[in-house]
Amino acid sequence: MHKTRMVQKITLVPVEERLKAIGEAGYNTFLLKTKDIFLDMLTDSGVNAMSDNQFAAFMRADDAYAGSMTFYEFADAVRDVLGYKYVMNTHQGRAAEHLVAKVFIKPGDVVPTNYHFTTTRAHIELFGASVLEIYYDDALKTESTNPFKGNMDPQKLKNVIKKYGKDKVAFVRMEATTNLIGGQPFSMANLKEIRQICNEHGLILVIDGSLICENAYMIMQREKGYQAKTVAEIVREISSIPDLFYMSGRKNTSVRGGMIATNNKELFDKIRPWLPVYEGFYTYGGMSMREVGAMAVGVREMVDPSVAGCSVEQIKYFVNRLRETGVPVVTPPGGLACHLDAMKFLPHIPQSQYPAGALSAALYIASGIRSMERGSVSMDRDKEGKEVPADVELTRIALPRRVYSISHIEYAIDRINWLYKHRELVKGLKFVWEPPVLRFFDGRLEPIGDWGRNLSDAFKKEVGNN
Repeated sequence: MHKTRMVQKITLVPVEERLKAIGEAGYNTFLLKTKDIFLDMLTDSGVNAMSDNQFAAFMRADDAYAGSMTFYEFADAVRDVLGYKYVMNTHQGRAAEHLVAKVFIKPGDVVPTNYHFTTTRAHIELFGASVLEIYYDDALKTESTNPFKGNMDPQKLKNVIKKYGKDKVAFVRMEATTNLIGGQPFSMANLKEIRQICNEHGLILVIDGSLICENAYMIMQREKGYQAKTVAEIVREISSIPDLFYMSGRKNTSVRGGMIATNNKELFDKIRPWLPVYEGFYTYGGMSMREVGAMAVGVREMVDPSVAGCSVEQIKYFVNRLRETGVPVVTPPGGLACHLDAMKFLPHIPQSQYPAGALSAALYIASGIRSMERGSVSMDRDKEGKEVPADVELTRIALPRRVYSISHIEYAIDRINWLYKHRELVKGLKFVWEPPVLRFFDGRLEPIGDWGRNLSDAFKKEVGNN
């Protein structure tokens, strides 16, 4: 439900150049240069298309360092859409995670969550706490008909509280949607049940609402009693339940920024003094005021069903078309991305050789599409330096909002199908260098055997140079 008013040229470089580029990038798609990328489906974070009204807000923003009226326009939007009286900006979602962790976590604590996100886990562990993933047993089944694999298991949460004691539970965290297991939503009924358990034990409930609108859209489609409600009504209901809400604005609001919001002044006042230390003054919080202005518009626009549902519907199309051809994908389709099940796509590669990373690199060679590894490469080593195998090995093909068309998706489907027919050519990877934390961003790997060359030669023989 939009038309394109500006275009950006993209180039499909020849397969030989793609092979050279992935080698220079250490078989890590994060380290590729955009000049070598045809379709950039690495992420939906900070790469979405802004609307015309957001660009207008960008131009008319009040650039004052302190007391900017643009901040108050943003605060009004947060109050009107999410229902929160107190809000602060951060430069992005992980900055919000850092402040929440700093204020509420002490060494030895635990944080139960429906599933971790990479930066969330890092912040929690850096402050001396542990992440406990309290999902239902079927959440990790990549092929499923469960519409809410992002639910938290209430009984497991009760067991955690009993085992550790409520004083050791820093807070309970729900992520909308669970990024690392396929963008899977939680249900409203589950969120309310978790809220009740938190009430009974005096625990803080925190929501990472970075994909709250996709979660709401899927509640509207999948949960009984919500089909007649609007996305705006469901978003407002979700945001009324936690004690504390934070989000990366780089996703739903299509702006590079983030925020923390609440109706609990006591919680807000605990965080507020640290904002100028780590982010910026209270009325800009590490963002440019132009971005704050665009984010204010984005908060209002994100609950429009044509915005909230644009990537969900494209992902559904993408997943269903691949299923028709037998390619193993995560089902049901979620928010954020189409996820390939790398362990089923490449069953001959052991998990110790990073099948999801190998599949991301192979997809780039075969198509020029940049995807992202969401498997064991995304897991940091333990304190003894040993590998921590991921629960699932996924190759994430993200769909930024309002950026790509169905023809781009059809191209991706065609190249993925070709790769699936030649999957035996793809072998594993090994690390040659890695940083101590969040190694997936900057680590360098190399192929086990010269399989990149073999794949490239097969592609040239059957498909051609491009």
